[in-house]
Amino acid sequence: MSEAAPIGPVLIVGAGLIGTSVGLALRRGGIDVHLTDKDDNNLARAESIGAGVAAPLDRPGLVVAAVPPDHLGETVVDALERFANAYVTDVGSVKTAPLAYVLRSTADLSRYVGGHPMAGSERSGPAAAAANLFEGRAWAVTPHVGARPEAVQAVRALATACGASPVELSPEDHDAAVAEVSHLPHLMAVLAAARLIEAPHRHLSLSGQGLRDVTRVAAGDPSLWRQIVSANSEPLRGLLLAVRDDVDRLLAGLEDPASPHVVDLLRKGAAGRELIPGKHGKPTPAQTIVYVAVPDRPGELARLFADAGQSGVNVEDLHIDHDPARPVGLVEIVVDASSAERLMTSLTAQGWSVHR
Repeated sequence: MSEAAPIGPVLIVGAGLIGTSVGLALRRGGIDVHLTDKDDNNLARAESIGAGVAAPLDRPGLVVAAVPPDHLGETVVDALERFANAYVTDVGSVKTAPLAYVLRSTADLSRYVGGHPMAGSERSGPAAAAANLFEGRAWAVTPHVGARPEAVQAVRALATACGASPVELSPEDHDAAVAEVSHLPHLMAVLAAARLIEAPHRHLSLSGQGLRDVTRVAAGDPSLWRQIVSANSEPLRGLLLAVRDDVDRLLAGLEDPASPHVVDLLRKGAAGRELIPGKHGKPTPAQTIVYVAVPDRPGELARLFADAGQSGVNVEDLHIDHDPARPVGLVEIVVDASSAERLMTSLTAQGWSVHR
């Protein structure tokens, strides 16, 4: 089977953010999609925006379990038992827990292969779904021993049809990886955001883009994240113990100005940040932020984009900082360090207030 499209028709169980986005992506490619969900409102909304037909399917070729982590295992087993000829996958963020559940059943495990698109949002529900949510993102495909090659291929094809890049890992390796790159960062954001509850309002008035960047994902659904971290508790425990050791060293360094602990941890953090792959999986080149003051009125942002485009400089990333203390927005344009001066010169000539 080609990776251009999964075996169809596809039945998606769960019409939340991810399930609805999968449906939208597949329908864009002309694939027959049916949806089911215990929440009639979610189901109706997903169907209304074109994610699929809100009706059961007697003979699906592929079933996608897009339900919360606590219900993944039972949903996978139910699909394997109800649809004897279908391949079954899921889009959960933890893979060993649902696999263990299936192993305890009498279902045909060979037709199940786990999957996990590395995309999402702090928002939830079908209203937050998008057909392009997975474009250019990694999609973990996690076959177990005994999985049929055709089942693995079906999940790889699903990822490709959604615009993602399949990455094959064992279930155990996957869970260790997401603990490092997703679950631990989420908990660190939560810890930082939780401290703000006790902060006086006058302190919060100094908030800037750095705080928003660090705490953005902390806005995720607490109920969902409780299920995720509980299901992946073993690798997370090891990482959190290591973080606790780092915090202890940091505290010791703060008490002793001669201690190397603070600068060592700062250097490790900078070095770790540089290891995160950039575009196309390549190391991120040296980058610079160019700050542009933008008046808070219609059309100004569009004008900035047009003027930046005339500079011929490729924009790597962009953030908008709405500081309460400023009457204007501050747009942070991230560019290759070698191009920063050219962009600044061009924007200044167009009348923008620019600095680095």
